Amino acid sequence: MNNQDPYRNHLVPMVVEQTSRGERAFDIYSRLLKERIVILGTPVDDQVANLIVAQLLHLESEDPDKDISIYINSPGGMVYAGMAIYDTMQYIKPDVSTICVGMAMSMGAILLCGGAANKRYALPNAKVMIHQGSAGFQGTPADIEIHAKEVLSLRLRMAEIIAHHTKQTVEQVEKDIDRDRFMTAEDSKAYGIIDEIISSRAAAEDGASVLPGEPSRLMEAEAEPSPAEKPEA
Repeated sequence: MNNQDPYRNHLVPMVVEQTSRGERAFDIYSRLLKERIVILGTPVDDQVANLIVAQLLHLESEDPDKDISIYINSPGGMVYAGMAIYDTMQYIKPDVSTICVGMAMSMGAILLCGGAANKRYALPNAKVMIHQGSAGFQGTPADIEIHAKEVLSLRLRMAEIIAHHTKQTVEQVEKDIDRDRFMTAEDSKAYGIIDEIISSRAAAEDGASVLPGEPSRLMEAEAEPSPAEKPEA
């Protein structure tokens, strides 16, 4: 582990629970995992992707019919690593609900919109950003040409994924990601990246209990929609 990495060097709160065998301590992320809640709160890299993928596979093995919630607060990161998370979300049997808290930018936005249909949410002040990504390469002209083709291929694939989940056309998405496009929660709903804006998680109106981590009270958006090494998104 890189000791200079600010995203790894932070204190993780511990939660103490009373059990029949005495006290048991969990780090907060492990405790949330018991409730089928996964947190993506850092840039996306290979290590983060492997951890998220492992958590998703573990939760599927525990209960393949119960929803999983991913809370996203990420500026994006490596495309290949993000695609590993995205593909696993589509691969496993449980529905994966996505909730944006803070920001879901670049690859984070793709993961947000890749949640199960009608189970993609954002908090009122969340920000979403989509763009085409970037990369830098060194080497011979032939190598640079090969990497450039790969970047263009990834750009098209990201546009296709966004189009699939938002019901926009690929051509429209390619136009929209040509430059950084920032969206409010209302804009994201209008675009199709999320399904609802949520302000609180209360008991369901009919009195039924809510799955851990799954929002239940929805807030309708009031605003009208506003008109290589390792590539990063």
